[in-house]
Amino acid sequence: MFAVFTRRRGGALLAGLAVAGLALTGCSAQGDGAAAGTPLDWELTDQTAAPSGDIDQITWASYSEPYSLDYAYAFDYADNQVLANVCESLLRLNPDFTLTPGLAESFANPTPTTWVYQIREGVKFHDGTELTAADAVASMSRHLDPEVGSSWYSVYQNVASIEQTGDREVTVTTTIPDSQFNLGMGGAAGVIESAATLAELGADYGNSTGGVNCTGPMQFESWKSGEKLELSRFADYWDPELAAHSETFSFVFMGDATARTNALKSGEVDGTWLLPMDAAKSIQDAGTGDVLFGMNTSVSNLVVSNLEGPLGDVRVRKALLMAIDREGILQAMNSGVGEVTDVHTTRSVWGESDPAATEAAFADIEEYPFDVAAAKQLVEEAGATGEQLTLVTAPISQDFAIVSQATAAAAKAIGLDVTIDTVTPSAYTALFSDPSAREGVDLFYTIWYLSSPDPLEMYGVLRTDEFSNYGNWSNPDFDALVTEAVSTMDPIERSTLTAQAQQIANAELPWLPLAETPTAMFMGERVTGLSPSISYLYFPWAATLGAR
Repeated sequence: MFAVFTRRRGGALLAGLAVAGLALTGCSAQGDGAAAGTPLDWELTDQTAAPSGDIDQITWASYSEPYSLDYAYAFDYADNQVLANVCESLLRLNPDFTLTPGLAESFANPTPTTWVYQIREGVKFHDGTELTAADAVASMSRHLDPEVGSSWYSVYQNVASIEQTGDREVTVTTTIPDSQFNLGMGGAAGVIESAATLAELGADYGNSTGGVNCTGPMQFESWKSGEKLELSRFADYWDPELAAHSETFSFVFMGDATARTNALKSGEVDGTWLLPMDAAKSIQDAGTGDVLFGMNTSVSNLVVSNLEGPLGDVRVRKALLMAIDREGILQAMNSGVGEVTDVHTTRSVWGESDPAATEAAFADIEEYPFDVAAAKQLVEEAGATGEQLTLVTAPISQDFAIVSQATAAAAKAIGLDVTIDTVTPSAYTALFSDPSAREGVDLFYTIWYLSSPDPLEMYGVLRTDEFSNYGNWSNPDFDALVTEAVSTMDPIERSTLTAQAQQIANAELPWLPLAETPTAMFMGERVTGLSPSISYLYFPWAATLGAR
């Protein structure tokens, strides 16, 4: 789910798309050891030390200005890292990627096609009005409105109705049993806003003029386009365990990676998400804070967007993956932090699964070792020697350049010829939303993260005719497994079906998985208290930061 890329469409969620490119903008100008090829020492951190107390002000660097704070369009890192602290969802997605009650104090699935939510009492919006069930109905119903064009529509694609069925009760009725709907209520798809505010602000809702009026531990203060966005502590926040430790919190927009790096090293800012990895070693050595790595749910992939050409033969897809030096790519683009993978999910989203299913999903699979000779033989067997491929890239970050060049070199080594077509970042964004932009394109790069604690989210987007199935890959057995899994409420049973779906995707490679990497961030020496987990996109992490 992956940063210039605004994924907005009236009819589907680009489930998980997050091209983290701009977050890593620019090749290394620091000349540090990590950029030169020396592996960076790293380990995963679950949680940093608790704050010693409150702090007046925190300044945070963002690689990009948010596209919108409207939860219906908040589908990228820049948007959600802010929104997570201001607006809240029916459920809370925690740093360990578990779901617990949020604005819904409880939920139930009394029939296969109904989800019932009890809306929490005593919760106030930032304007002082009280949260009601009517607010929940109004907020959720926007995702069904074609005039809104919600980026999160796919979470609601099976919803037949959303109704208030009691004083504080909301019932969602689906056309089929849908396990994924409730799992999506911990992210932006489950955000609840004041119905009155939505009506009052209209088209200004969520932009720099209108802002938002939610229930989170921090409230919107101001947004100076091109410069910064200001939040402040909400004194009447309902959950004392997540009351904000800072009086004010500023996001400053720093699209230039070198400027952001220098600001981190000098202590000008207190931290950033999506750390520029080519500068990680020099930032770490500056001694002004901590480079931290946390749980992630993303996998870097080459999306196969044309199965009418040479890549329509699975032997050619396998050959190309085997010819790419993925370990070398990982070293070059991420200082060696992470690991090569042959599947499209990470173990972090298999937490509620049957351990046997998880093991099958990751161990009982086809492996694709780096073997140029074997790959070349596969291309010859497929009769594809000399065939042409087009890979589209953009001047977004070092990883885009590294992946495209390594892929072209790999293809050449096995008898294929790749043309690299470099387009603007906005044209690259169109690849994810406009089928016509993908005409003649065989491959493009993405970092795809999941927003719910279930691997099925990934495989739902690869079913036949799904919007994000960019190459129109189709496998009836895969479709049947995923559809059955969606309607399977028990996570243990569902995981067995999902493991089989992962095995099929691993064997047929509709996308070419490259590597999984941890969340990388920097926390300055003035502050502490957060978890460096990718849950920062939906969990109020800024509220947890206080004085060291």
